[in-house]
Amino acid sequence: MSAGNVPALFRRLEKIKPLYDWTYKILMFICKILLIGDILITCWSVAGRYIPFINDPHWSEEIILTLMVYMTVLSASLSIRRAAHIRMTAFDKYLLKNAIKVLDLIADFAVLALGVFLVIYGFRFCNSPLSLRGKYASLPGLSKFWQYLPVPVAGISMIIFELEQIFQHLESFWVKDQTEKEAK
Repeated sequence: MSAGNVPALFRRLEKIKPLYDWTYKILMFICKILLIGDILITCWSVAGRYIPFINDPHWSEEIILTLMVYMTVLSASLSIRRAAHIRMTAFDKYLLKNAIKVLDLIADFAVLALGVFLVIYGFRFCNSPLSLRGKYASLPGLSKFWQYLPVPVAGISMIIFELEQIFQHLESFWVKDQTEKEAK
């Protein structure tokens, strides 16, 4: 690919940004629904313990924990999209801008590798006998598969949003350098 085609590549990649926005909104909506469900079930459970005419559902603790696992791993992938994940920035003011960009890119590839790991091993674990034959203690009709499914799902969403971050970091190397050269 010639040097003149690289900005064109980034312009073409920019056209799929609405797909990323749509994916982000769907995952955010799912997290909100999970949070609402978590709060409602927790309130029901607490009320059932202290109010005599309300029954505490026997399945509440396992379902609350499962919903929390879903929210945790899905919100981790959402933080990748917003670049709001935990990172060390104490030395950024002492480093060159290009060095920071390179370090950010290395971090992006590490998180991408984590996402791939979560997908591969998450699906393996979801399809293991422990997952498929294991049952919730309070809901014997419900397979443990549903408790482990958020791991590969989060891996997929991490990969999607991390690819966007990688393209943005690569674009910051190329496009800004080109515009600075053209300005001179």
